[in-house]
Amino acid sequence: MQFPRLYLVRQNFPDRSIKDIPAEVTKQLSGSGFASHLKPGSSVAIGVGSRGITNIATIVRAAVDFWKSQGMKPFLFPAMGSHGAATAQGQADVLAHYGIKEDTMGCPVISDLEVVSLGSTSEGIEAFMDKKAYEADGVMLVGRVKWHTDFAGGIESGLFKMMAIGLGKFAGAQRYHTYAYKMGLENVIRNVGRQVLSSGKILGGLAILEDANHNTGQLTAVGVENMEQKEEGLLALVKSWMGHVPVPELDILILDEIGKNISGAGMDTKVANRSVNGVYNPWPNTPQFERIFIRDLSSLSYGNAVGFGMADVIHDRLLEKIDWNPTRINSLTASSPAAIKIPLHFSTDRECLERMMPTVGKLDIKDVTFGWIRNTLNLTPVVLSENLLPQIQANPMLEIVGDAFPMEFDSNGDLLSPLAAEVAHAH
Repeated sequence: MQFPRLYLVRQNFPDRSIKDIPAEVTKQLSGSGFASHLKPGSSVAIGVGSRGITNIATIVRAAVDFWKSQGMKPFLFPAMGSHGAATAQGQADVLAHYGIKEDTMGCPVISDLEVVSLGSTSEGIEAFMDKKAYEADGVMLVGRVKWHTDFAGGIESGLFKMMAIGLGKFAGAQRYHTYAYKMGLENVIRNVGRQVLSSGKILGGLAILEDANHNTGQLTAVGVENMEQKEEGLLALVKSWMGHVPVPELDILILDEIGKNISGAGMDTKVANRSVNGVYNPWPNTPQFERIFIRDLSSLSYGNAVGFGMADVIHDRLLEKIDWNPTRINSLTASSPAAIKIPLHFSTDRECLERMMPTVGKLDIKDVTFGWIRNTLNLTPVVLSENLLPQIQANPMLEIVGDAFPMEFDSNGDLLSPLAAEVAHAH
């Protein structure tokens, strides 16, 4: 079967990166007034999530140093629901992998799944908080504000979601997702978040915004008095920075990898335009893809392959790397069993593509269009098929790197990814 030639294409996103991250953390927290609510010597629980956030260890260490400079006793805890296979050690291991451990942070890291009840919302949803955090004199959250993979709303992923599902640990995450099945996740996040705020334990949060290059683009201290409204504004801002595959539609989108370190759903559904419940192209104003092919599972996902069910075809190597225990726990906790249905799978990249090409409604195989990304976080450079050249040339944000080249396979029939070399070069 004849494959089209390809172009390596760079997307020139604006660079919003902060040059001195520790200094910006200190500036934000110093001006926040958070410390004025505590006496010197007070304990401060700092909640940290489990996503692959750029510079997270640097940001968290700077927050720890700030609280120490105020005469406080900070400690860190995982603000996660079912991640780390819903075990205390597993969640500590997730943080440790990101460099967040006692010897690098200069303070204890305490991981415990025990929770305390904070009473119920007006809808009857019981709210919970990590017991060790609740026993501290105050709680601060460090989290990234971004779009959520499962729904669209005024508040999606961020400090409010961390207060609800993260602070509630596994006990809360299960319960909240169950309510969300009928009420909607945004409604649950807002109501549980307000209940957590009413406990009086939250000092505030440090919101992280990343630009389309996934640099740390903004750090903002958010107080409890206007956290909900402030987060709405931050989400609207970061959505305006979002990157996409730079063509309106493709027949086949190839992803080199998915993983929990890339997105909570394994791949960002608002980049791949898929729903965790199996719906094709549900998001408006987003490129449309007829077929999605996933080649591998990131080693940093530790076997959790949640989201692979959104693909149309996967390589056998991905299937062989799945650790079904955390994958099932994560999927069932989030009430999204469709996200782990096993797609079609074959033993070579060539067969995966050859099986998909005749299914996209093109009578002439030469007209099949391809896009290829490392993962849904890394959207520059991308690889686009030569039959998309007029669209590439018409977009001023795109830059073709080098000449067109053939789709290359090794002796086993597996693709030689031009993006792997680009990622290695970038680092």
